[in-house]
Amino acid sequence: MKTLRKIIEIDEELCDGCGQCVPACAEGAIRIIDGKARVVSENLCDGLGACLGECPTGALKIVERKAEEFDEKEVEKHLENVQQQGPDIPEKATAFGCPSQQVRILKNTAPKKTVDKDKQKETESALSHWPVQIRLVPPKAEFLKNADLLVLADCVAVAYPDLHKDLLEGRAVMMGCPKFDDTEAYIAKFTDVFKQAGIQSVITVIMEVPCCSGLPNIVKKAVEAAEVSVPHREIVISTSGEILEGAPA
Repeated sequence: MKTLRKIIEIDEELCDGCGQCVPACAEGAIRIIDGKARVVSENLCDGLGACLGECPTGALKIVERKAEEFDEKEVEKHLENVQQQGPDIPEKATAFGCPSQQVRILKNTAPKKTVDKDKQKETESALSHWPVQIRLVPPKAEFLKNADLLVLADCVAVAYPDLHKDLLEGRAVMMGCPKFDDTEAYIAKFTDVFKQAGIQSVITVIMEVPCCSGLPNIVKKAVEAAEVSVPHREIVISTSGEILEGAPA
């Protein structure tokens, strides 16, 4: 049944087929067909516009028109097929950024180890899944179900030396930059996650710099929009890699 709602519209004249919008669509609604990005089925597009910020030519926009209703069950079936076949992303897209959208569970693979040459001590990666970027993580990803969620500002991974041991172990992680990425798209993505995944708790970790301060607010707005109750605490890391506020539990 068609209803008046928001949906993505793609201008074929502006589209150059770069494919950046493909991994940005968590529902897998966009594919490259005959060298152009196209919405493969109206009922797969939620109209939230997470793909808009990825288009370098401005070919994508949100319009309001009569379209087939968004169908979460069809999205789930479609994503299962995409996961089995692999995402339809042209090689050209890799020049612009990471094309990875396939969900991978890493916790059952062999541990990744590094050696601290000074201390001669082995450390293991606590990362249990892929992808990790906020824009690429599907709200229905298996690793999010009933998870304790770690929302990470990108720079924290470089600044805080004990990230894996103190914060990442036992948690699903979603990371991004609140300064350079689309705030509204982040809110929409997290809202979907909180509505669908049954998140048990959230820790948001940011740097002390002002541009990071928006990330906890994004999470709070998403919790409110999803109308759920999720324990949430914040941790602030200094540029020298020390915890300023909210020590890990």
